[in-house]
Amino acid sequence: MASTDQRQGAETGADSLRERYERVMSNVSVSARRSGRAASEVVVVAVSKYADIDAVRELVGYGHRDFGENHVQSIVQRAAVIDEWWARSKALPSVRPPKVAPVRWHMIGPIQRNKVRKAVELCRLIHSCDNLRVIEDVQQAANRLKVMSDVLLQVNTSGEEGKSGCAPAAAMHLIEMVETMVNVRVRGMMTMAPYGEDPERARPAFERLRELFEEARRIGLGGEHFNILSMGMSGDYQVAIEEGSNMVRVGSGIFGEGRAEGTGAGEDEETRRDEPQSGASATDEGGDD
Repeated sequence: MASTDQRQGAETGADSLRERYERVMSNVSVSARRSGRAASEVVVVAVSKYADIDAVRELVGYGHRDFGENHVQSIVQRAAVIDEWWARSKALPSVRPPKVAPVRWHMIGPIQRNKVRKAVELCRLIHSCDNLRVIEDVQQAANRLKVMSDVLLQVNTSGEEGKSGCAPAAAMHLIEMVETMVNVRVRGMMTMAPYGEDPERARPAFERLRELFEEARRIGLGGEHFNILSMGMSGDYQVAIEEGSNMVRVGSGIFGEGRAEGTGAGEDEETRRDEPQSGASATDEGGDD
């Protein structure tokens, strides 16, 4: 049942942005009910890395608030444009104001060490922390900015070689290490399931992360703020919600297939030119399809 609905929800052909968005939100609602929850308990992060800025602005106009990007520079540029548009819309009576506050940016890709500070400054949540080195970099930047930085621990529950994420056996120890830091707060866990046409193939990876998440909560790791289980992308988010996910990352399911003009290629070149990323593979996309 879930796989049939998922294939329907993943169709992105010539539908409008509004139609795709409403379909995704409807699928989220159905899957949440299957797992005994309300749709409002699941946060949808719209992965806008291949979307043009007009599509992002349109989605904000529909009331959507959470957006994910793979590159810090993309967040810098898009946050500036969206914040300026949002402020102007409040000031001009002729412009219909958005329904929500300014967007919350999520960093879903690996972070280059020279851009950690900017990620901490702009992002509501950093999803891609999978080793002590990157977490220490976040702590250092957050300390200098005098802020609390919220992060997710990325865990490789699929066992795929070369995929980012700490080993499941190391997850609890890493959370304990984060708890010793003053300016970093681990909010939960994230994983990426194996890619495939059948979303049911992702279920074992999701089940494994849910077990780790529940075990961490049972023994009190992370405290009361440890409440985010992030798993599921465009091809498998319904299965992920059924397995307990309360945060999904959906890109092509909302914005459609293909690379938006003027985005992506230049960012990939920048990644290769700059210094190594903070404890992550440069080839791991870390977000959505």
